[in-house]
Amino acid sequence: MDEAESLVRDAATRIFQDLGDPQTINNAENDAWRAPLWSALEEAGLSTAWVPDDLGGAGAGIGSGFAVLRVAGEFAAPLPLAETLLAGWLLAQGGIVMPGGTMSLAPTRRGDKISLVDGKLSGTARAVPFAAEVDHLAVLADDVVALVGTADCVCRDGRNLAGEVMNNVDFDGVTPLEMAPLPPGINAGSVNMMGAAVRSMQMAGALQSVLEIAVQYAEERVAFGRPIGKFQAVQQNLARLGEEAAAAIAIANSTAHTIEHLDSWDDDGVFLDVASAKIRVGEAAGQGSAIGHQAFGAIGFTQEHILHRFVQRLWSWRDDFDNEAVWAAELGRRAAAKGGAGLWHSLTAA
Repeated sequence: MDEAESLVRDAATRIFQDLGDPQTINNAENDAWRAPLWSALEEAGLSTAWVPDDLGGAGAGIGSGFAVLRVAGEFAAPLPLAETLLAGWLLAQGGIVMPGGTMSLAPTRRGDKISLVDGKLSGTARAVPFAAEVDHLAVLADDVVALVGTADCVCRDGRNLAGEVMNNVDFDGVTPLEMAPLPPGINAGSVNMMGAAVRSMQMAGALQSVLEIAVQYAEERVAFGRPIGKFQAVQQNLARLGEEAAAAIAIANSTAHTIEHLDSWDDDGVFLDVASAKIRVGEAAGQGSAIGHQAFGAIGFTQEHILHRFVQRLWSWRDDFDNEAVWAAELGRRAAAKGGAGLWHSLTAA
């Protein structure tokens, strides 16, 4: 992480510490915390890190955006920050100016297709995160990107495992506010890979927090006259949790670095990094969540405890932009098609 990314990470951390503390949000009686937190993130340019200056963004770069995402994961941020970053990135590929405010993007599920016919959109996108709560959507329609006002769409009720809004969105007859052709290589596959990398980084951050919360509890919780962290079985479990968190962070950072320096989304090495990250981090999310709850017993499942905020988001993010089973199957198909020599080249290519 270079100096600029460190500064961005520190700024994001301070904002979340001041306005987005998970326990404070968990205890809040309403959503009054939401507007100040979003305003601070937006004013700092953290929600538009992937949008160039001339298109209304902060122009902070890919690495800085991923640094923000890791912090957002560490605080289990219940805001469309990742979605706004992704939407801004997609709009920027077509040269569309960022409209400001909260955003999401569509489609986010494999097989969903939005078409553009005579200047109007048609089709339905499933499970679009925060769709009914954001101001605009960045929509991939055929080979163009379209900026759409959410108020012009039909958003059907739905929520993910974390209780956050996730809607099926009907675009039939919607006229985009703006649209632009996309450059070669930016298509459903590259958008899915970018989304998978984003979720991998968020999960890595959340796993780090689960580890810290579990270790602190093990140091404080006394049973049979001593902290439970002194018991060998607990120590072994926490060590395994540390391994899962470290592995997730390492591969998420590696994938972010690959995307920051990629020449083409068609590069097999990019797919290998993204697929490996979504697979490994997804597995870590499953193992890490289970170990975290083992450390707390039944306490972590209660609404009053913050552990469930992280675990429920880990479970939700694990399924977004395809879960590890889908990525593993696709990776296997590609490896088999290339044969041993091709796989070796993908693994060793600079």
